[in-house]
Amino acid sequence: MSAPAALPALPFPQETADALVRLTQGLEPAGLWWLSGYAAGLASRSGAEMPAIPVARTDAAPAGRLTILYGSQTGNARRAAETLLAKVQAAGLPARLIRADAYPTRELAGERLLYVVISTQGEGDPPDDAIGFVEFLTGRRAPKLPELKFAVLGLGDTSYADFCGIARRIDARLAELGGQRVADIGLADLDIDTVADPWGEAALAQAREQLKAATPVGAAHLATVTPLRPATAWSHERPFPAEVLASQTLSGREFKGTGFRRYGAIDKDVRHIELSLDGSGLSYEPGDALGIRHRNPEPLVAAVLEATKLDGDAIATIGSDTLPLAEWLATHRELTRLSRPLLATLAERADADELRGLLEPGNAGFAALLADHQLVDVLRRWPAGWEPDALLAALRPQAQRLYSIASSRKRVGEEAHLTVDIIGYQAHGHAHVGAASGFLAGLEEGGQVPVYIEPNERFRVPADGTRDILMIGPGTGVAPFRGFVQERAETDASGRNWLFFGAQHFNTGFLYQVEWQEALRRGELHRLDLAFSRDQADKVYVQHRLRERGREVYDWLQAGAHLYVCGAIAMGKDVHAALLDIVAAHNGGDIDAAAEYLSALQREGRYARDVY
Repeated sequence: MSAPAALPALPFPQETADALVRLTQGLEPAGLWWLSGYAAGLASRSGAEMPAIPVARTDAAPAGRLTILYGSQTGNARRAAETLLAKVQAAGLPARLIRADAYPTRELAGERLLYVVISTQGEGDPPDDAIGFVEFLTGRRAPKLPELKFAVLGLGDTSYADFCGIARRIDARLAELGGQRVADIGLADLDIDTVADPWGEAALAQAREQLKAATPVGAAHLATVTPLRPATAWSHERPFPAEVLASQTLSGREFKGTGFRRYGAIDKDVRHIELSLDGSGLSYEPGDALGIRHRNPEPLVAAVLEATKLDGDAIATIGSDTLPLAEWLATHRELTRLSRPLLATLAERADADELRGLLEPGNAGFAALLADHQLVDVLRRWPAGWEPDALLAALRPQAQRLYSIASSRKRVGEEAHLTVDIIGYQAHGHAHVGAASGFLAGLEEGGQVPVYIEPNERFRVPADGTRDILMIGPGTGVAPFRGFVQERAETDASGRNWLFFGAQHFNTGFLYQVEWQEALRRGELHRLDLAFSRDQADKVYVQHRLRERGREVYDWLQAGAHLYVCGAIAMGKDVHAALLDIVAAHNGGDIDAAAEYLSALQREGRYARDVY
């Protein structure tokens, strides 16, 4: 049979393709899905059958294809990579998008054009879905790459000392292996689009040039367009107004003496918040996160205005938007987390040599400043003259917060539950509050929270319900495991569920205590190990309980159990060290073999972390 005649790469003129690129630029995946459905609806009105439209297939030869590889912890890098893919495909270029943990590293030697979009987790660490790829790339097995053309886009947060650290290391390593940059590394702060958009345009131009040279005329493959999955219209750009159904205090108070209602001061305020998703069309799986778009609490806004001696009623214009300064601060600017650019601007305005010194590369005091100060603290410490426009330009756009969902839809229906630690403390002579948690704490039943779903596909209960699971979640890190246990009970999963939970005190920090006891009674939870660090002379944490149960933990893993960790980054590192010791102790004492064992579990999807 003769080969079919080659068709043009696009079923419409190039200028139409260029118009499509402009139209879709900056759209989120939900918007792109909506547009595709709209276009399909228009086509269906003609009554004609869907044709085999010539588009570039993702299985094109590496020499004639772009690979976009992403690593994402909270979804931002994934969205940036999807946006880039949409632009590349709209230009009629062959490309594939692949998550770092799904990338076959053996293919790296054959890549000719590779774009990496990756976020940095904590202080220079890769996101969990990119750990294996980074280990391979930086290890001895990484191949020489003299024929590779590459570009790297890093997403980070300048409130951390090692800003976009993992992206910088990947960029340097690819060059060290012989790769040639086709675009300078992009380093994006929380205002991602200001860097990602121009980087994406440069990357698209280079992809056009490289793939035009690599792909012979008429070599495009044919592929039939497949129906697209439906999508909700709600996203992080357009969140759904969810009604507050309940807001209950989870944390307790220490009993003090025999008098009537004598209790100690509240040292923790943890809330269980229930939100209605009714009518939204939003769906989630246990392990996903709920993003919220908060309004900065009034005390935060007032403190910034007082420190800068500015009038909240002063009118400021940015782009096409004109608002009072107080409203800009309440709804559009980050008022707790610091950044290096902000501090550099403050140092110049305040003529502060001390602050300039802290900003010097390698100064350990910089990381300490970021950890110990909110925005208002540095404004008070180094007073400076400000104008409304200058202050707004120095501050970063407001960062949306993600909270692990603490429920299963199979049990709670059209609701999403959260476990929120309400931040409030005294420092530097003043009271401090959290931005998002303070907003949530101030909401009453019937109030509204703008929300969206942030999927976490690596943090899911096993598809095989017969598998056992171990869950390690101290403090509010226990939230997703409440959803896990509900999901497993509602689906009649036969595998066992083992939870390690920790807090400072039994009386005040045992979150969902009654629920866990009831789950044990019903057989929905099979084992529960607890660590209350301040209830005895020696501090005891979940990693200590893990070591005490080391033989059983190892046996569960050997039998195929899945392991999950959720909570603070520092806790995650301590737990990982404990797991290394446990595996080494039961595999002959070889720490290198233990490290490979855990890496293999991660690659298999049996060791997942959600740390922050």
